[in-house]
Amino acid sequence: MSDIAHTLAHTLERPAAPFDVERLRADFPILARTVHDRKGKPGKPLVYLDSGASAQKPRQVIETMTQFLEEDYSNIHRGVHFLSQRATDRFEAARGKVAAFLNAPSPDNIVFTRSATEAINLVAASYARTFLEPGDEIIVSVMEHHANIVPWQLAQMAKGLVLKVVPMDDDGVLDLDAYAKLIGPRTRLVAITHCSNVLGTLNPAKEIVRIAHERGVPVLLDGSQAVVHSPVDVRDIGADFYVFTGHKLYGPTGIGVLYAKMDLLKKMPPYQGGGDMIQSVSFAGTTFKEPPMRFEAGTPPIAEAIGLGAAIDYVESIGREAIAAHEHDLLTYATRRLSDIEGLRIIGNAPGKAAIISFTVDGVHPHDLGTVVDQYGVAVRVGQHCAEPLMDRMGVGSTARASFALYNTRAEADALVDAVQAVKEFFGA
Repeated sequence: MSDIAHTLAHTLERPAAPFDVERLRADFPILARTVHDRKGKPGKPLVYLDSGASAQKPRQVIETMTQFLEEDYSNIHRGVHFLSQRATDRFEAARGKVAAFLNAPSPDNIVFTRSATEAINLVAASYARTFLEPGDEIIVSVMEHHANIVPWQLAQMAKGLVLKVVPMDDDGVLDLDAYAKLIGPRTRLVAITHCSNVLGTLNPAKEIVRIAHERGVPVLLDGSQAVVHSPVDVRDIGADFYVFTGHKLYGPTGIGVLYAKMDLLKKMPPYQGGGDMIQSVSFAGTTFKEPPMRFEAGTPPIAEAIGLGAAIDYVESIGREAIAAHEHDLLTYATRRLSDIEGLRIIGNAPGKAAIISFTVDGVHPHDLGTVVDQYGVAVRVGQHCAEPLMDRMGVGSTARASFALYNTRAEADALVDAVQAVKEFFGA
C-alpha cells in the first residue's frame, strides 16, 4: 500500500465531523457561474472536473493576492523602505508555510520556481548536468508526465547519460521488483512521480526512496498531484528532491516549489544568473548567495508565492485528511457509476488511487466526448495528458479524464454519468 493510501485508510477508520462541501463551494466564486448561455437564456451549471489540470481558486486566495497588490506591493529583499520590507516579510512567510506544509527541516530547503516543470529542470540542469558523467543512469517510470521525462532527456543528450524506465502492470501499479533490478552501479538518480496525473496511482514513495538509498542513489519525487490529495512529509519519505506546483493546490499559476536536502543545495551551482542571487559581482568574478537565494535569480513571483501561502492556509484550515476522505468517497461513487456504462473502460485501477478517473468509451473519440459533455456544462480533460509513453503502454491514443477536488459533489459525478450517456446516444455507441 502506498504511503498516502495508508494514511487515507487510517483516516477513514476515524469518525470525523461532516464535510460541508456546500459551504466550501461558496468559497469558489467561479462555481456559481453557468456556461454556454445563449441569447439571454441561462446555460448549464458549471460542473468542473478538471482540477488535475488546474484547480479553481477560493475567495481567500483571490482576496489575499488582491490585497497584497493593492496595499503592500513592492519588490523584495533589496529595498529598505516600508513596502519593500513588508513585501519581503510576506514572501518569506510564504516560504515558511511551504516548509511546514511539507514538514521540511527549514524554510531554507524551499526554492521558489515558476512551476514544478521549472523545478525539475533546475535539478536536471544544476545537479544532473554538473555531477553526472557519460554512461551514468537516471531512472524514471513509464507513468511520468512529460515534465519528468524531457528534462532528463535533455540532460541525456548533453552528457551522454542513460535513461532507464520502470514498468507497471495493467492496473497502473508500479513494478517495484523491476525497479529494484534497474538500479545498478552506474545509477545516479531516480526521478519518479508520487501520483500519476492520468491513472491516479499513488506510488509508494517511502519504499521507492528506501530501495534507492540502500544503493546510495538520490531520489526526486514529482508531487504535483500528490500534495493535493493527502499529507506529504518529505522527512518521513526521505526524498532528496520533491517538487510541486501551486495552481493544482488551489493557488495561482506561475509558482512552483523545489524542496531539496541542504547538502545537495549547497553543492549545486546556480541554475540561472542575475540579480538577488549574488554575494558580490566584479568583472574578475562573481560569488553567490547561500541556498535558497542562489537559485532565485531576478524578481521572483512575489504575489504568486503569497497566493500559494494563502492556498496552503486554506487547505490546512479544512484538513488534508478530511479532504482526502471526501475525495475518496467521490472516487468510489463515480467509479461505480461509470463502471455501469456499457463500453466504458476505466484506465488505471491501482489500489488506493487518488480521485482521478481516466476512461474511454467504445465508438467515441475522447475529443468528441469532451466536446459533447461540455455542452451539458461538464468540464473534463481529453487527450494524452502530457503522458504519451503512458498512453502507448495502456494501448490508447488518448482518454477523457475526470479529476475530483474538495469542492466536487456526488451530484456532479451523476452529471458526468448523465452526460456520458448522452454522448453514447448522440453517437449511437
